[in-house]
Amino acid sequence: MRATNLIGFRVSRAGPLALLQDAGRFGVRHLGVTQGGPADLHAWAWANRLAGNPWGTAVLEVTFGGLELVAERDMTIALTGADLGIHHNLQTAPRWRTLAISAGDTLSFGTPVNGLRAYLAVAGGFRGDSVLGSVACVVREQLGGFDGQGNTLREGEMLTVNQPEATPANQTAPESEQRDYRHPTTLDLLPGAQIAAFNGRSLFEAFNAEWRVDQRADRMGVRLTGPRLQCAISTLVSEGISLGAVQVPPDGQPIALLNDRQTIGGYPRLGNLTPLAASRLAQCLPGQTLRFRAVGIDRALRHHRRFLQIFR
Repeated sequence: MRATNLIGFRVSRAGPLALLQDAGRFGVRHLGVTQGGPADLHAWAWANRLAGNPWGTAVLEVTFGGLELVAERDMTIALTGADLGIHHNLQTAPRWRTLAISAGDTLSFGTPVNGLRAYLAVAGGFRGDSVLGSVACVVREQLGGFDGQGNTLREGEMLTVNQPEATPANQTAPESEQRDYRHPTTLDLLPGAQIAAFNGRSLFEAFNAEWRVDQRADRMGVRLTGPRLQCAISTLVSEGISLGAVQVPPDGQPIALLNDRQTIGGYPRLGNLTPLAASRLAQCLPGQTLRFRAVGIDRALRHHRRFLQIFR
């Protein structure tokens, strides 16, 4: 049962999509349950780091903006990820650093300026109802979130928090970690098991052409438009799908799968984005362009381990 004496925020305007996300729901895909968790692992991890929270602490992921919260108690928070025109008491709120707020203060999220998803961490972490070992909110599966039923925030809802063990020190993320999501990006991709089934022209274009983010993009996956990739395999026996898998359906336009993806799929795969590449893709607005870069498993593992060492 949720504690009633640790109310952190009141929702005065809900916005289109604000979800509670911890590290994700693991060990349950054999049940057909997906992982959820933060679409941008990088920004989520830094929000917790700045707020003094351990890895896995629940954070609020705000997509597109439109959210307004009123603080019900004094707290230390951190805002990372996208610039959604966030204001603290009508003043521009600082991002990528800690911020002390007082009871009665207002946090409002406008519209995307730089990136798509912002992360709000509070010292001590948000408190939700755990389902299958996680509070990660997956709306489609009706799991997780503040109520355990996968609901997005509602106007008037009270958001509960945990008591922090100590007030975190004032911190700012290094400039090198403060991402600018407006520029075209190159995403690291591990070639997949079916890559040899794509013809030579398609492989050349896959890694040399420019791809554009389609309007059809959400936490389940992002469709990309560009050259038509041709594969000798049209369908497969369905197999497990991992975070960042890049499937190519018969129309030849890749779909990169994200946190709320299905657990199995039957389209051939060009490869798999690394976790941090999938995070960067999750911040791309429709119309933005990107490229793929083929990488080997050793390089991908070194890069990811260096990232994890910052937070563990």
